[in-house]
Amino acid sequence: MRLLDELILERGSAPHRKTGTTCGGTPSTGTATGWELRLPGRPVLTVHDTRWNNGERDLVLYKPHVVPEIPAALSNLHNRLRSGIEAGTGGGRLRIMAWATWVDRERPRIKKSFTTAALAAAYGLDGLRSLTAREGVTLEPRDRRPDVGVVDLDDPQDELSFQHAVFFPADDEQTPAEAFVHLKVLPVLRHIGWLPRQS
Repeated sequence: MRLLDELILERGSAPHRKTGTTCGGTPSTGTATGWELRLPGRPVLTVHDTRWNNGERDLVLYKPHVVPEIPAALSNLHNRLRSGIEAGTGGGRLRIMAWATWVDRERPRIKKSFTTAALAAAYGLDGLRSLTAREGVTLEPRDRRPDVGVVDLDDPQDELSFQHAVFFPADDEQTPAEAFVHLKVLPVLRHIGWLPRQS
C-alpha cells in the first residue's frame, strides 16, 4: 500500500519464529510477520508484528543483523518504542495506542496525550481519515471518560488532551502496521530528512 507519494508499505516474508521479551517484560517465543517499508534510494526498513506465545502482541521496527549506515535517530528506533496491541472494548476488536514519536537529541521518544487536532497534525489528517474510513476502524479515547465525547476528524477538537487509540477488527493485519508506521517511524524519517516535514 502507498502511504505517501514514494513511501510503500507491503507485507514481507512469511511469518517466522522469534525469541525475545514482550512489552510486559516476559521472556517468550512467538511468530513475527514482517512488513517492509520502501522509500526509493534508501535501505528497506522492516516492521515486525509479533504474536507472542504468552498471548501478547506488539509491533517494532526490526533491527537486522547487519544494519546499513543510517542516521543515528533512525538507528536508535530499531527494536525500541514498541507498540503493544491489546483487546479493545467488546466486539472482538483490538487497539493500538496512538502515541507518536518525536526526536530529542537523536533519541526517539514518545508522546502519549494529544488534543485530537494535535494528533491529526502529527499523523496527517488525510492519512488518519483514510485509516478510520476502513470498516470497523475507529479513533477513540483510550478509555471511556465522561469529559471526552466522540472523536470527530471532521472537526478535531484542540482543547482537551487525552490518550487516543486506534480500534480495529481482530482479523485486520494492515491497520496496526500502517498506524505504527505513521506514528512511530514517519516522524523519525522526517527528522532525518528522508521525508519532507509536514506542513
